[in-house]
Amino acid sequence: MDFQGNPVDKSKTGGWLAAGLILGTELSERICVMGISMNLVTYLVGDLHISSAKSATIVTNFMGTLNLLGLLGGFLADAKLGRYLTVAIFASTTAVGVTLLTLATTFSGMRPPPCDNYRRQRHQCIEANGRQLALLYAALYTIALGGGGIKSNVSGFGSDQFDATDPKEEKAMVFFFNRFYFCISIGSLFAVIVLVYIQDNVGRVWGYGISAGTMVIAVAVLLCGNPCYRFKKPQGSPLTVIWRVLLLSWKKRNLRYPSLPTLLNDYHNSKVPHTEKFKCLDKASILDVQASAGGNKNDPWIASTVMEVEEVKMVLKLIPIWSTCILFWTVYSQMTTFTIEQATFMNRKVGSLVIPSGSYSTFLFITILLFTSLNERVIVLLAQEFTHNAKGLTSLQRIGIGLIFSIIAMVAAAIIEKERRESAVQHNSQISAFWLVPQFFLVGAGEAFAYVGQLEFFIREAPERMKSMSTGLCLSTLSMGFFVSSFLVSLVDKVTKKTWLRSNLNKGRLNNFYWLLAMLGTLNFFAFLMFSKRHQYKVLLTPGDSGDKELKPSRDLIAIEIEEVVTEGKE
Repeated sequence: MDFQGNPVDKSKTGGWLAAGLILGTELSERICVMGISMNLVTYLVGDLHISSAKSATIVTNFMGTLNLLGLLGGFLADAKLGRYLTVAIFASTTAVGVTLLTLATTFSGMRPPPCDNYRRQRHQCIEANGRQLALLYAALYTIALGGGGIKSNVSGFGSDQFDATDPKEEKAMVFFFNRFYFCISIGSLFAVIVLVYIQDNVGRVWGYGISAGTMVIAVAVLLCGNPCYRFKKPQGSPLTVIWRVLLLSWKKRNLRYPSLPTLLNDYHNSKVPHTEKFKCLDKASILDVQASAGGNKNDPWIASTVMEVEEVKMVLKLIPIWSTCILFWTVYSQMTTFTIEQATFMNRKVGSLVIPSGSYSTFLFITILLFTSLNERVIVLLAQEFTHNAKGLTSLQRIGIGLIFSIIAMVAAAIIEKERRESAVQHNSQISAFWLVPQFFLVGAGEAFAYVGQLEFFIREAPERMKSMSTGLCLSTLSMGFFVSSFLVSLVDKVTKKTWLRSNLNKGRLNNFYWLLAMLGTLNFFAFLMFSKRHQYKVLLTPGDSGDKELKPSRDLIAIEIEEVVTEGKE
């Protein structure tokens, strides 16, 4: 429908004009978030005089919250607001947050007094007080709220501008997702190259001010395009179904199971075969006396259907693999915190040019783009030769390769940090910051495998009516990864009595922290192997099958197009 609720006129709505306006919103959001997050730790340590450990925790909590709030944005869009209204509201929220951050860096009263190197080395710098940090936190978490709402809806809203039943528009939709991913990549590279340079060499006010102005313009353009868009009514959130099944199974926990599963509510109409796993949830579909006597069996809050219960079981079955994906993003978060901090203690000169610390993350994004582009052209073809599988690599194999890359990355990071520290302490010299490229490269390569593998796995294994849950599940692994990083930093800081993670890395033992992550990653990888071996892929009922037919789970993955899901998660 159009913005007035009438059937759409394809000649006046949707298409590339509407999609282009939406692409501009995502490009602006990516510039804002990446321009802030990839260089935030240097501002916290250098300008606000916060310790490296606490600064890393602030950054990872910010990024974790942003990804977690993507679930809220998706829920609101599915349940009530719709994608357009959700994107418009949360894009405006992001603009407000970046404006607050710009104000926080504008007024000198919002920062502690400057600190020279002499006092910094003796830990005599005055740290930012509660009042100064209050505005910073308000700005960051306002940005996180806005970014989360945009992240979970903007690509879906873009795809709404094309009619999948029209062959011409369906083809254009594929190009849209390619261009969407291109905008994400360009926005990230612009942020870490241009904005980070402006922040370090011109001023934070200018760097954040440009981000704020960009976001305000993007919101204005998005709103002006209102007559051009195609809209879809909210269909209800799958989170509501999950909550309802869990609630009903708890309320009916004292009821006895029926003698036959065929007596469960709507058993014969289920498109998903009944299973014995998580049998306690079957109680949600028991038709008790209240439902039978009152004729309320069609009320979803009285009795769930067998299909709804089985769909919730499918989601729960994904939790073991989901849990082992978290640590990859814990490793990834180090690329936005301690690795950036390492660069400040290294030689960043190329001729007369001093490269900003945050700009070294350019190698991370370039590697992701490189391996993503090589995936279908080279990697899959090589994998087909070795695995004799038409798909080359299964989704779980991709995740496993990504986890291996993350372990090797932490080993490389530990070795390089040891060399950097010894050179600084024993020889009073700085090694080149380009020695950080290997860990950026390894994590970037790992993301190209792990991220796509996660999305493919969750899309394939999620219930048909809960496909939107797939992006939410993937985003939640990112969120939990950042939060686990915050927890580990706080724990290590407490256990080691702040001897590992020092503001002056030359006096700390950051390499030990990297070794710890490598060890945890190895244990996590073995857990992943165990869960992967035990995982049974989803069973689909074909026409003519019934829920009481015994089916054996297939271990063959169905080939799917992942351009859409890649962009949905990466935005």
